Amino acid sequence: MVRTAGVGAVALGLVLANCPFSVAGQKEAPVLCATKPAPPTTGATISPPITSGPDVWSFVSEPGLHPMRVDVKTWRPGTASGRIFVGPYNFSQVVGQTGALMNRNSGDPVFFRPLPFSNLQDADIQAQTYRDRRSGRRQPVLTFWQGTITIPPAYTNLPAGAPQPGGCYYIYDNHYRLLKTVFARNGFDADFHEFLLTSRGTALFIASKAVPMDLTPYGGPANGAIEDHQVQEVDLATGKLVFFWDMLDHVNPADSELPASDAVTSGGVWDAFHMNSIDEGSDGDLLISARNMWALYDISRKTGTINWQFGGKKSDFTFGPGADFFWQHDARFRPGNRISMFDDGCCATSSSPPEQESHGLILDVDYRHRRATVDRTYFHDPALFAASQGNVQALPNGDQFIGWGQESYYSEYAAPGNTQGNGRRNLLYDVMMPGSNVSYRAFRYEWTGLPDYPPSAAARADDGRSLVYASWNGSTETAAWQVLAGPTPDSLSVVVRHARRSGFETVIPTPSRGPYFQVRALDARGKVIGTSNVVELGE
Repeated sequence: MVRTAGVGAVALGLVLANCPFSVAGQKEAPVLCATKPAPPTTGATISPPITSGPDVWSFVSEPGLHPMRVDVKTWRPGTASGRIFVGPYNFSQVVGQTGALMNRNSGDPVFFRPLPFSNLQDADIQAQTYRDRRSGRRQPVLTFWQGTITIPPAYTNLPAGAPQPGGCYYIYDNHYRLLKTVFARNGFDADFHEFLLTSRGTALFIASKAVPMDLTPYGGPANGAIEDHQVQEVDLATGKLVFFWDMLDHVNPADSELPASDAVTSGGVWDAFHMNSIDEGSDGDLLISARNMWALYDISRKTGTINWQFGGKKSDFTFGPGADFFWQHDARFRPGNRISMFDDGCCATSSSPPEQESHGLILDVDYRHRRATVDRTYFHDPALFAASQGNVQALPNGDQFIGWGQESYYSEYAAPGNTQGNGRRNLLYDVMMPGSNVSYRAFRYEWTGLPDYPPSAAARADDGRSLVYASWNGSTETAAWQVLAGPTPDSLSVVVRHARRSGFETVIPTPSRGPYFQVRALDARGKVIGTSNVVELGE
């Protein structure tokens, strides 16, 4: 059934204190959220991040930032415009800091919001549109989940890939000011797998909770639990929970492809469903993906009933050659009676053999005859077998952007795609992350960042001259830099009128000995759009 409820106001949150981002003016007191990781449930130690070396960026003007340095394998003409959004983390030792990262095609960072603990992660980093229901105003925003992902051996109280308690969702404006912090309701935990802003001024997301249950009928422990999931929708203006749909109320866990005996390795909790995406159709009904059921469900928003099941043990559809899928993620409605997904295809459990190679998959769906056939596929070279995660994003120019989940790649393909064994056909862009870093999803979006904090600068002596280092974390509009210098902080004059921006940090040589320096950010028309604090040579 469909449930609605009225609850308290959505809490607003502060970002971590060591990050240069602010809270936009608002009446409600902000609430801190997920600024520390969940305590490990075992005695296993958590490795600190690798913050130096060839696979990590380091900057003189921003010494606290150490994002991963990616390897661009392929970059051909024809890619869509926009920046790339990822949330790097690792199942052992992360290379670079965890956090929300935005890169250029070149691999240079544009924006990085680092986290102070390697077992604190950001996930599902997206550029979305936020509609203020009260004013009707729409604005571009940056959204992401923050919290701790269950990664053994440090966490064994929940199934691997589940959210630990304490996570939340953040919404930032394009000045990097915190607008909203959103929490799950009904005693559930905010789940990193999905957070969607709607044109109604609401947020749709997945919430998870372990529900105690005797699992012996399913082959599991008597004193076990099942990882339940809800679709929840919160009105961002009022904070009210306006809709929720509970998976355990509507889907029989006996149909799971994951044996209940697996619960013995996760604190007795069986991940029977593993809901991992929500999409909203033009009729308002919802498309739900449940990885461990190998199935998608079309849910009536009005009645809560399941209109149809797509895949799994009780599928209402049949599938043509190559159209079947396993352990899937990121199911989306597409125009023309199509559905897309990332078909992990393989190895989600230690006991399951690879069913098929991971790939992006778009299906033609004949709703009248209840049959699905392959429209297009997107394979990688070398072949990849992702045990979890991943996504397929439709880009405005018709390309498809694919995050390969637990495999350390993200790629862009021209619309026609390719076939198995021909993974380089129509490949336009391909990047490998360092070490064994992964990102739950990867996206490409247009984004204009205008920070409300100043640029950063540093100056160093170098063989009789001065090197000035300039950066502005998150600025997409900085095209060049001016450098000012002088003998006192109050007597600065321009010594370099125009130094073209080069990557995240621009190094600018100047004959001036200062010892005081300042930089000004210039846009493409030469207008000053930001001014740093004054710094002293050698600071």
